[in-house]
Amino acid sequence: MSSRIQARLAELGVTLPAAPSPAANYVPAVRAGNLLFIAGQVPVRDGKAQFLGQLGAGLSIEEGQQAARLCAINVLAQVAQALGGDLDRVVRCVRVGGFVNAVPQFTEHPKVVNGASDFFVAVFGDAGKHARTAVGAGSLPRGVAVEVEAVFEVRD
Repeated sequence: MSSRIQARLAELGVTLPAAPSPAANYVPAVRAGNLLFIAGQVPVRDGKAQFLGQLGAGLSIEEGQQAARLCAINVLAQVAQALGGDLDRVVRCVRVGGFVNAVPQFTEHPKVVNGASDFFVAVFGDAGKHARTAVGAGSLPRGVAVEVEAVFEVRD
């Protein structure tokens, strides 16, 4: 079976990793009706945390955007795992929550989380447009710069 979304990911040069395992007592995805809730994902590649530090204290907005994009890739890996690999079952991205590890004076959180939002739109087109929250945090797990969670509408 040919997957439209897998083909789009290939066009973007993205290979989804294996879905990261939960770091604590939670599950990475919960389906409630036609909504799929994905737990917050951090910028991990090959089991190693990437983009460590705070925005406004050594990390640039561009690095934050790259971190958010990597988080979004890991979110999509969780979606794929929850849907048995069939990303064409995604109807739309409903909501994205982005958390930015930043110094108190940093105010560009939305620009950072655009790294995730832009990725979802690139993958799903108009169905990737979503409601969103972008907030600052004084710290994040493993010292990473960004964490992203998402909700997707899916079909059987």
